[in-house]
Amino acid sequence: MIEWSETDLLIRDAVREFVDKEIRPRADALESGELPPYEVIRKLFASFGVDTMAREAVGKLLDSRRAREAAESKSSGDGLGFGLGGQEGMALIAISELAGVSLGIVASIGVSIGLTGATILSRGTLAQQERWLPGLATFDKVGAWAITEPDSGSDAFGGMKTYVRRDGDSYVLNGRKTFITNGPYADTIVVYAKLDEGDGAPVRDRKVLTFVLDSGMDGLIQSKPFKKMGMNSSPTGELFFDNVRLGKDRLLGETEEHKGGDGKDSARESFSFERMGVAALSLGIINECHRLCVDYANSRTLWGQEIGRFQLIQYKLAKMEVARLNVQNMVFRTIEMLRAGTLPTFAEASAMKMYSSEAATEVAMEAVQLFGGNGYMAEYRVEQLARDAKSLMIYAGSNEIQVTHIAKGLLGA
Repeated sequence: MIEWSETDLLIRDAVREFVDKEIRPRADALESGELPPYEVIRKLFASFGVDTMAREAVGKLLDSRRAREAAESKSSGDGLGFGLGGQEGMALIAISELAGVSLGIVASIGVSIGLTGATILSRGTLAQQERWLPGLATFDKVGAWAITEPDSGSDAFGGMKTYVRRDGDSYVLNGRKTFITNGPYADTIVVYAKLDEGDGAPVRDRKVLTFVLDSGMDGLIQSKPFKKMGMNSSPTGELFFDNVRLGKDRLLGETEEHKGGDGKDSARESFSFERMGVAALSLGIINECHRLCVDYANSRTLWGQEIGRFQLIQYKLAKMEVARLNVQNMVFRTIEMLRAGTLPTFAEASAMKMYSSEAATEVAMEAVQLFGGNGYMAEYRVEQLARDAKSLMIYAGSNEIQVTHIAKGLLGA
């Protein structure tokens, strides 16, 4: 793939029209946290028929799995998502366009569907998929994916302290998760926890299990949204678990010995998707900075001429264009791989995340500089783009930890 198709561009223009009508006028309310993003997202889904398509796709997927189970044949996997059906380009171009205006909205969608829903899709039993997927796929229900803890950070598994203990035929969950996207408002929550078997095994070596919780359960507390530097249109908070009782029906796969590995393997699959997605998010920020800077360079005058005539400004714009082309090519590669039914290696996904997020941050900071004093003012929006871009260097695993994943992939470690 070397360029967007005509259909992709039509989708892009339609998304831009929606953004101009429904999101830009509400940008301040979204950024302040006054307006949670969920009704805007549902309106987006309804406007483009995403909710209807998702409902039909999930229905077909579940019908197919019922037929396989009735025939007692083994599942060969349900694909890489909610029935993209060759429309990967349109999905990623829509994500990119939204990210350039409200990165938080895309984060809330991605975590709810791409992490929460996809984990249930890949690891859940038929009954679990029937129970939770329809609401998540259509965004009738908001999903959260809870792995990060206050003392773990990049050491997500080794530092994990949230634990479950068996109690008869059920489990009891205790602990705390933090920096959870959608956490304050989530209806459906995928939670990773260590299994404490009471045998004195080191915490780092304990098995990781994955459970699905619903809001309102006894012992589950969802905090108010945090105040953040960026991504403010995406509510982020903490989750507290105080003796939350979980039946086996909430253990994904309803077994501690999942054929695809334990919760660590599930999380790694999700991290790969998330890191690939960062390239599309970064492209959206770069595109918006690029557009704003070109317009500003053509309209802002100093010493009797447009600043775009100055070589220093031209150099900044040229560097932005190089970054735009590089990151766009990463997105094109992602589309081709998804269409081929493959995924990048964990190391390659980390490389995509690391490069694209650094490029977006550099472009956004240069955009602030190009705008001068105006760039520091919220009115001109490049300051928001700079704050949002910086979050991508931490989001989905800090860039420092990406270096380790990339190096291990190269060295075969």
